[in-house]
Amino acid sequence: MAGDGGSGVDWESLAEATSGAIGALVSTTVLYPLDTCKTKFQAELQTHQGTHKYRNLSDVFWEAIRKRQLLSLYQGLNTKNIQSFISSFFYFYGYSYFKRLYLEKSGAKSVGTTANLLVAAAAGACTVIVTQPLDTAASRMQTSAFGKSKGLRETLAEGTWMEAFDGLGISIILTCNPSIQYTVFDQLKQRIIQRQRRKNGGSADDNSRVALSAFSAFLLGAVSKSIATVLTYPLIRSVQGDDSGCRP
Repeated sequence: MAGDGGSGVDWESLAEATSGAIGALVSTTVLYPLDTCKTKFQAELQTHQGTHKYRNLSDVFWEAIRKRQLLSLYQGLNTKNIQSFISSFFYFYGYSYFKRLYLEKSGAKSVGTTANLLVAAAAGACTVIVTQPLDTAASRMQTSAFGKSKGLRETLAEGTWMEAFDGLGISIILTCNPSIQYTVFDQLKQRIIQRQRRKNGGSADDNSRVALSAFSAFLLGAVSKSIATVLTYPLIRSVQGDDSGCRP
């Protein structure tokens, strides 16, 4: 495992984890009102039979406008940001750490598709076990009536600790989505870097550092997320139908 001066700290994994967590934090904050609308819309569909209060996501938004509770679309944001940051940090660090560990133990020069999926799944499973209570609390806050959301401690105190882990099994199953996403991202990234090395006159196995441009990283992220969503969408829809309605 890569360390620094024998300290045993995997600085590269730490840097990747921190970058990923900060990126997730920004993304969560920007998209949070839309996530709240989606969560309230899905919860209403699952808990009310017959006539529904909301016909689409925009109805939730216009209700907030009508009640002058626009800022309530951000209720639970702090908890969600904590969950998002911790989740992303654990996932990126675990993914990077397990990948490096696999390469060291196997002696392979690169991680194959199957091994990558297993590494990503292991990182995802460890992550959801740690962050599930925060995810449950954030979802409860989002589905609360506008302006009626409680704080994190009060929200978790409403039920038992076992209830705080409601949906853990589903969350573990859905780790296949980021597993596929980061496997696709990593495989595409390796191909691009190998191509860049060959253009620079080096071999595909050259150990020289080649970094992706910001645009390339963004494009690969969008492509890999789209592929993962398409492949896992039937599973996402099926488990949402069995969920309690408190998860997005």
